Amino acid sequence: MKRIMIDYSKCDGCKNCTVACMQAHRPDQGTAYDLDLTDIRNESRNHIVASKDGTYKPIFCRHCDQPECVMSCMSGALAKDPESGHVFYDEKKCGSCFMCVMNCPYGVLKPDTATRTKVIKCDFCKDQGGEPSCVKSCPKKAIYVEEV
Repeated sequence: MKRIMIDYSKCDGCKNCTVACMQAHRPDQGTAYDLDLTDIRNESRNHIVASKDGTYKPIFCRHCDQPECVMSCMSGALAKDPESGHVFYDEKKCGSCFMCVMNCPYGVLKPDTATRTKVIKCDFCKDQGGEPSCVKSCPKKAIYVEEV
């Protein structure tokens, strides 16, 4: 199984990963040059927390072995793929109860800002093939994919 790993000591808070995620999941699939960072429909599936000591912590879905989000999802909208080990979300099944958001121990999942009817979560850029956009965009290699 492949997982996104983070070396916090290398992160300088540049947010390239966040912008790459926004670009990869934007509704209109335009170019990176016209990505509207203020459009609430262009949400990132990750975020970076700045600490008071000047360090940064990228927060990403861990696609957990025992995912609390999946176990708390009453509608079956979240499911762990047994082959890849990734947790995927089916918007059509979602009942917008957000139990998954409340139960994620890492604070990664969130309701979408535009409609508050669906969950925003990492999909490992499954439709793009290869490495996730966030990993490809990290100039410091603080975010990487590892076989676990």
